[in-house]
Amino acid sequence: MLDRYAITIIKAPLEKAAQLLDGSRITANHITVSGFLVGMLALPAIALQSYTFGLLFISINRIFDGIDGALARRQGITDSGGFLDITLDFLFYSMVPFAFALADPANNAIPAAFLIFSFMGTGSSFLAFAVMASKRGIDNPVYKNKSLYYIGGLTEGTETIACFVLFCLIPAHFALLAWCFGALCWITTFTRILAGFNTLRAAETDVERESEKTDLG
Repeated sequence: MLDRYAITIIKAPLEKAAQLLDGSRITANHITVSGFLVGMLALPAIALQSYTFGLLFISINRIFDGIDGALARRQGITDSGGFLDITLDFLFYSMVPFAFALADPANNAIPAAFLIFSFMGTGSSFLAFAVMASKRGIDNPVYKNKSLYYIGGLTEGTETIACFVLFCLIPAHFALLAWCFGALCWITTFTRILAGFNTLRAAETDVERESEKTDLG
């Protein structure tokens, strides 16, 4: 929901960073993998209840995730890079609640499992529609520079990262935050399924009508 606004705020500094890196031997894929590896350090940090370090590694991961996209737009967006980026992003997102489950299994395990369950809904609806939209040649007018069709929702990347920050700042309230955010994720899932189905069905109907006109002609 907030991604379109966040992008306008962070666009300039990310493009500046990409400009500095462009021309070197560093590629967008290097940034993607490096950011993922740094982000994964949040797993042991959070599991050991070093939440400040966990927040630091999460923040670095998200900064690198922004830079890799900006650098890819300068060097050329590729399907392989887009695949790598989205796959590592979803692994990173699922890692964070798992880390909090390890930090306090008695209180956090079930809320963390529910949150990961909800991420399956948002992730599958996102990716499934992206595949079908690409097949149909459907473009997103809001996120034109994305390698995949970016279908929005109530809980997007900005909201997810804000939630992760809150997890680290007030870890004692992880369970409540996880239940609440997981519920919001399911609202996103249902709205994406509805919007995605209707969009694809409308595209199919248009094709059927064109086919009928061709047959009649």
